[in-house]
Amino acid sequence: MKDTARVLGRVYDAIEYRGFGQKIAEDLATHAGVPVYNGLTNEAHPTQILADFMTMREFTHKHLSDMSLCFLGDGQDNVCLSLAVGAAKVGLDMRIAAPRSFWPDPAFLTRFKEMALETGGRLTVTDDINAAVKGADFLYTDVWLSMGEDESAWEARIKAFLPYRVTQAVMDATGNPYTKFMHCLPAFHNAETAVGADIQKRFGIDCMEVTEEVFESAASIVFDEAENRMHSIKAILVATMAG
Repeated sequence: MKDTARVLGRVYDAIEYRGFGQKIAEDLATHAGVPVYNGLTNEAHPTQILADFMTMREFTHKHLSDMSLCFLGDGQDNVCLSLAVGAAKVGLDMRIAAPRSFWPDPAFLTRFKEMALETGGRLTVTDDINAAVKGADFLYTDVWLSMGEDESAWEARIKAFLPYRVTQAVMDATGNPYTKFMHCLPAFHNAETAVGADIQKRFGIDCMEVTEEVFESAASIVFDEAENRMHSIKAILVATMAG
């Protein structure tokens, strides 16, 4: 990677890495000599979170520090952890609703507390869905199996995360009629994909992390979120490359 980084740095003004290992992205950044952006690794998805926060600002009059966001499902997911890092930096009220075996590790929780000292960011991790979503402005979820993971894990993941699926009942449990639904996409919200059809055949469910009803509802802002990845990435380019 050191050699590749030095070649790419002579050809391009900036590089985005979207792949697997976080160390690869860091090695690229160390040796390329040009700005390097983390477009996705197994451990983090920071550029996604900038688009998420931009979207959240669009759909509520509140400042980020006054908003509450609940992530449901895998509390060790790269998007979930990056949302928590962002929450610590801007003072957001972040909740994670996940099975105990999928909670962030203690080292991460300590890191969050340290980052949040100046901003007042809050993080609640619980397996109590109703408590986690109460009053939330935004409910967020992600796929239950990330790219590159062994498909043999589907059965265990489905069993663990099915209670944390975002349904209309979960949306209603917020008690907030203005709660919006978010997802970084792609989402398994029906059985109309090859994976969705296979999961339905094997496990008898017609969706995974979110129901079709919620995904296609007026509360869903997933496509605004997707669009804002373009706008937020342009802002990053301006901030890091403009003269």
